[in-house]
Amino acid sequence: MAYEVFEIERDGHVATLWLANPSKRNAMGPAFWSELPRAIEELAADESVRAIVVAARGAHFTVGLDLKAMGGGLVEGGRGAGGRKRLLDFILKLQRSITAVARCEKPVIAVAHGWCIGGGIDLLTACDIRIAAADVVFSIRETRMAMVADVGTLQRLPGIIGRGQVAELALSGDDFGAERALALGFVNHVHPDQASALAAARALAARIAANSPLAVTGTKRVLEYCADKSVEDGLTYVATWNAAFVASEDLQEAVAAFMEKRAPTFHGR
Repeated sequence: MAYEVFEIERDGHVATLWLANPSKRNAMGPAFWSELPRAIEELAADESVRAIVVAARGAHFTVGLDLKAMGGGLVEGGRGAGGRKRLLDFILKLQRSITAVARCEKPVIAVAHGWCIGGGIDLLTACDIRIAAADVVFSIRETRMAMVADVGTLQRLPGIIGRGQVAELALSGDDFGAERALALGFVNHVHPDQASALAAARALAARIAANSPLAVTGTKRVLEYCADKSVEDGLTYVATWNAAFVASEDLQEAVAAFMEKRAPTFHGR
């Protein structure tokens, strides 16, 4: 598929989804919101892709919502007959775009650098793993723009860093850097610059992609299910999952490779 503000790069079983609108600092305009779910769907349907890295061209990951392109719609959209319904539909469309990332059955690793604010936080919270360059600046910026973050940050971030930390960052709109993000557990690793962060993300994605696709997908789904369930519910779910999928060709290959002292080759069957 052709995209206006995204690029897809494939290398073996790893795909990199680039935010590719650096002249606008990867601001999230209409094309971003319509193309993101299409790009994720393309990669999810590609059986050769087993892990996805999300990164950005230019000096910044994203400065968030493109207010020049979309701010007028926010201000005017809720006015007049049917205004609230139009605005509700508009917000739900943006939510579905980010949710497409969270629902992707393949692991998604984000690489953040430069500014990553507003909608950029929404996008990162929908990813499974986050890696940062040392120059990154994060901000849940919506309160400083007289808005409530409404595309996933307030719903997903508490499960990553805790409700109290989210409350402080979201209510104040304060900027925070890579070291605090690491201390909070928002990012898994910090690297000196974007190039080294991207290399680390791709290396991690390659290690994930070398595992059984069935096991990777199952692990992601079990983690998602267990996020708001009891231990007992989670145990029942994973038992049901493994009862359905554990007797696979990949398992046979794993056992054979172990006995033969070689690296396994998995096919997701």
